Amino acid sequence: MVDSFRHAGQPLCPHPSAVAGLVVLSLLGLLALFAPVIAPYDPFALSGNAMLAPPGPDHWLGADQLGRDLLSRLLYGARISFHVAVLSVGFALGIGTLAGGIAGYVGGWIDQVVSRCVDVLFSIPDILLALAIMAALGPTLNHLVLAIGIVYTPIFARIARGAVLDLRHADYIEAARSIGSSPAAILYRHVLPGILGPLVVQTTLSFAFAILTEAALSFLGLGVEPDQPSWGILLNQGKDLMERAWWIAVFPGLAITLTVFCFNLVGDGLRDALDPRVRAEKRA
Repeated sequence: MVDSFRHAGQPLCPHPSAVAGLVVLSLLGLLALFAPVIAPYDPFALSGNAMLAPPGPDHWLGADQLGRDLLSRLLYGARISFHVAVLSVGFALGIGTLAGGIAGYVGGWIDQVVSRCVDVLFSIPDILLALAIMAALGPTLNHLVLAIGIVYTPIFARIARGAVLDLRHADYIEAARSIGSSPAAILYRHVLPGILGPLVVQTTLSFAFAILTEAALSFLGLGVEPDQPSWGILLNQGKDLMERAWWIAVFPGLAITLTVFCFNLVGDGLRDALDPRVRAEKRA
């Protein structure tokens, strides 16, 4: 497992775009983490004097139709986006890797059950499945995390199962079995490090998709609570005011685009670094 991370650390140096993406994401993460300290205004404070105020010295990114400072709301919206992305992808990674790894290693009826469940979930479009879950549970932050986590669990399950199927008859796995290692020990010590590369890459890319999904659901009114400054809600509020107050929709849209773009840059860099075929080509 340490070797896998060692290969992932060399990666990004030859990929300036991936390094730049990582730097921007780190900055965005810090801004989100310290939003209560950095935000110039209370994101929920109304001001009749600042209604639809354009970007300027008092409100750097302008204000919305209720006089709320847009920069402050964007910073708090970043907290929501990163919170949902980290928890939902973490849920999908944990459940999907566990289910797919056990199915691929054990095989038999367990593999059949897991594979059929994954096939059923894959047959439903992602956004439709998320919409159905949110419509049934109601728009709250915890329900949104659960919905997005369920949507992306089959991806990790399929990746883990396929990688384990390739590894389970490897010589070092057979050697571990021959000396009496338990299946749990084999999966953790020998199989997991071998499938870590594709899981790390998929995790990075899933962060981007989770942020997009959260924004889309919130835009449709089935994400977080309507009073929260989610980037998707800000887009929804600004869509009808483009001619009078373009900044209400443009700046949240740019924030979503930049964040997703940077996650994709990092994911591409990690993919090139962790793919043994790419490393072999570079050594050749």
